[in-house]
Amino acid sequence: MQPRYAGWTTFARLPRLSDVARADVVVVGVPFDSAVTYRPGARFGPNAIRQGSRLIRGYNPELDIKPFEVCQFADAGDIACNPFDIGEAVDQIAAQLTDLQAEGTRAVILGGDHSVALPSVRAVHAVHGPVALVHFDAHLDTWDSYYGADITHGSPFRRAFEEGLLLDRSLHVGVRGSIYDKPDLVEDANFGFSVITC
Repeated sequence: MQPRYAGWTTFARLPRLSDVARADVVVVGVPFDSAVTYRPGARFGPNAIRQGSRLIRGYNPELDIKPFEVCQFADAGDIACNPFDIGEAVDQIAAQLTDLQAEGTRAVILGGDHSVALPSVRAVHAVHGPVALVHFDAHLDTWDSYYGADITHGSPFRRAFEEGLLLDRSLHVGVRGSIYDKPDLVEDANFGFSVITC
């Protein structure tokens, strides 16, 4: 037994597994933020979440459950991807997440900027077919392009819609603040999204 501050930094001090076939749920980091348009730093998110999760206890009194005893959880580490080529990185992330999903596990993904949603949805689609999303965010993330770039942190769900990855019934929760123009909301609805504002 080690103190919480020592040893491998895994989510909630879960076992670190490279062979995830034995796990029901796998936590995996995607430290990528090359598709942001304003403030970088989300690449440090997976590590920060893992650091904070060291304090997680194994019992949830509200639900009267020990989740780590109900399912086999593990931390699969971080996905390696090219920080200098967004298209290549998205393909690398999707391939590695698809491999995790193909093992029969469910992935909890610690990102990264919002562009990692596109390869994440691609991976789920590759195994399960079209999906409906519940997307918690202040923004829609259905921009078309930004400075000519098709894949940004603001466009993952438009690309997912265009690629046929989504069912026609998804939901944004927590949308607030301004957007560029009213047609953004119309297009978003045409992609099958409903919106709950904050």
